[in-house]
Amino acid sequence: MERPSWDEYFMQVVHLVKTRSTCLRRKVGAVIVKDKRILATGYNGAPVGCRHCEETGCLRQKLNVPSGERHELCRAIHAEQNAIVQAAKAGTSIDGSTIYVSAQPCVICAKLLINAGIIRIVFEGDYPDELSKELLDESGIELVRYGG
Repeated sequence: MERPSWDEYFMQVVHLVKTRSTCLRRKVGAVIVKDKRILATGYNGAPVGCRHCEETGCLRQKLNVPSGERHELCRAIHAEQNAIVQAAKAGTSIDGSTIYVSAQPCVICAKLLINAGIIRIVFEGDYPDELSKELLDESGIELVRYGG
């Protein structure tokens, strides 16, 4: 068996992390890495102590909200947001790091990643959010579509 590249390795970890997701529409995982070391992980789901969509049903589905729109109409926190929060809770700086994520970040996550000092985003899958792409391009963050 051939040894995976670092991008392959961390994307495999992303796919394991996303199995914890409680989202009914899209399961997403994120892993923040620096110097080939995992700093934090995150997946999308309800905030700590709140009921999951598996219990309450999906608000976005009930309201027919299209993917990529009206992010505030959701019980879940995105995987990238959860990873940033987990790093902050642990007192771990993510400045200068790479995030691996199973979907292109939305505009809210993009803005957080820019200000958190992420320098590289490796992602799979599209997300219908042109403003996200525009801000990430403008910020100078290296955006890499993973095709593994």
